Amino acid sequence: MGVIMAVYGIDVLMQIARLNLSSPDAINALWILQIISTTIPLFAAPVFFAYVIVKDPQDYLKPAVNFPWILIVLVFCIMFISSPLIELLSNINQKLNLTGSLKPVQDWMREKEDIGQKMTTVLLQMKTLGSMIKNVLLVGLLTAIAEEFMFRGVIQTIFTRWTKNHHAAIWITAILFSAFHMEFFGFLPRLMLGVLFGYLVVWSGSIWPAVWGHFINNGTAVVVTYLYQHKKITINPDDQHLFNYSGYLFSLIIVVFLLYMYQYIALGNKQPQAD
Repeated sequence: MGVIMAVYGIDVLMQIARLNLSSPDAINALWILQIISTTIPLFAAPVFFAYVIVKDPQDYLKPAVNFPWILIVLVFCIMFISSPLIELLSNINQKLNLTGSLKPVQDWMREKEDIGQKMTTVLLQMKTLGSMIKNVLLVGLLTAIAEEFMFRGVIQTIFTRWTKNHHAAIWITAILFSAFHMEFFGFLPRLMLGVLFGYLVVWSGSIWPAVWGHFINNGTAVVVTYLYQHKKITINPDDQHLFNYSGYLFSLIIVVFLLYMYQYIALGNKQPQAD
């Protein structure tokens, strides 16, 4: 808030508070708010914790790159082929309907969701190719690195040590990861992504396959939004009814097979080192 007031003045800060995001200054200020209050802390906190508090960055950040690079190809395929499954979970989540005394809770959740969607829409207004590239780097790459360092790096490692169980740690971390985004009607698909990224890290021993998958997920959303805004494609990125049940089943089968291949290759590569 201090940076925004120093650069643009208090009027722009009040525009953001009122969600009046029509002016270019308000949009730029919103980016400052996003980067300083979210992206930088999400990156700095796990790095500080790993290097200064526990002094074990190898175990808590898992920056090693000594894994078979075929895993990168498998992650690429998994992320795109899992799109129908993510759509299915999103559609199930959207049908959440609380009644009676819980109705005000649902109304509050919907209000927060609408506010978040409005801010995301503003941030993803891309008039030029340069603005699209900027968003791919900020929303796609930097966010992927920061969130994976925090969740699959530090938090998942902490829960692994507490529970002595990789599966429990992955699911607990995925729940926290999804809840962190405060998008209640997108909780299930984000939970699935969190679980997926968790296993990518555990099997490979490296954070980078999860960062790559996270980047593909975010970066693809940015690129598709840009293409749709400029009428290069007709598929609305917000449309959650692109596939049918046959597509969902096919996606599930192929994703399970690819995950099996990923696990087999990743663990097979680590076995000689253990010996």
